[in-house]
Amino acid sequence: MRLTTLLALLACLSLAACGSEESGSSGSSSGGSSAEQGAFPVMIEHKHGSTTIEKAPKRIVVVGLREQDALLALGVVPVATTEWYGEYPGAVFPWAKDELGSGKVPEVLDDTDGVEIEKVAAQQPDLILGVYSGITAKEYKSLSKLAPVVAQPKGKPDFGTSWQEETLISGQAVGKEAEAQKLVDETEKLVADTAAENPDLKGKTAALVSDYQGVFVYGPQDVRSRILEELGMKYPEALLDAFPNEFGGQLSDEKTDALDVDVLVWFADGDRSKAEIKKDPLYSKLSVNKEERDVFIGGKDRVYDSTSFVSVLSMPTLMKEFVPRLAAAADGDPSTSTDQQG
Repeated sequence: MRLTTLLALLACLSLAACGSEESGSSGSSSGGSSAEQGAFPVMIEHKHGSTTIEKAPKRIVVVGLREQDALLALGVVPVATTEWYGEYPGAVFPWAKDELGSGKVPEVLDDTDGVEIEKVAAQQPDLILGVYSGITAKEYKSLSKLAPVVAQPKGKPDFGTSWQEETLISGQAVGKEAEAQKLVDETEKLVADTAAENPDLKGKTAALVSDYQGVFVYGPQDVRSRILEELGMKYPEALLDAFPNEFGGQLSDEKTDALDVDVLVWFADGDRSKAEIKKDPLYSKLSVNKEERDVFIGGKDRVYDSTSFVSVLSMPTLMKEFVPRLAAAADGDPSTSTDQQG
């Protein structure tokens, strides 16, 4: 099963015209500045080699799963995006609507069975961006015949790119490296300030799991787990041996005790309700369950999208709506609600 298919299952369980240059150019509806002086040519190294971009791209196709947020934050509207879940027009989530503004809604590609090479070609791209992706060597070779391709970073697992790397590499690719660095700095400050406002989180062990074919545990390299770490929390030692460098995997029943952490976040969008999970014969025995130190996020929860689609644009939603629920779970008071507020 291709990993993006698994990603879509976990998140949901459940010939385009080329257009005008303006509709997909680096002059954006959000008023972003033009490319920085001396930005091109630029060479970017990645898993499949290195790519040189000679000039500011005008028609960008996103074959990764999240780079549209980085581009829109930089004032760049891609001509096409790749959707793995959500079903929002253009694969542009609500928090990015202001950045899209009056720009043309991107064409949407599907990655369930791999990159749609022919549909990418139909967009007549001058840059193909796949930073948060699982582009294979074969796909890279085919895509490179169409336009310069920036694939996932080398030395990282597929779909293991951080939101910081996505932003900075996207910034390099469109000639806005300094602007991208500023976005990262501002967003990291937001996270740091939020962590400082919630000192009960520091040092607490935390993990994220999904009610998918039993229990699926997100590994330490997954962006969701990294967010908890950025807030001062720690990945549980009991789970490190199982998923040292992986996106994650299924947890066997005999290892259920490893879930007895300080804070456990459930993506409860499977077949079982919150009540059914809490009554599970094995899980019901754990202190994290008995002491209400678990947070349940359903498919219709506002935090669900922003936790699954971590970016510079979704981070304000995460900090505002997710962190208070983490703090409620970590404060040692079972009566403090960890449910969605408002």
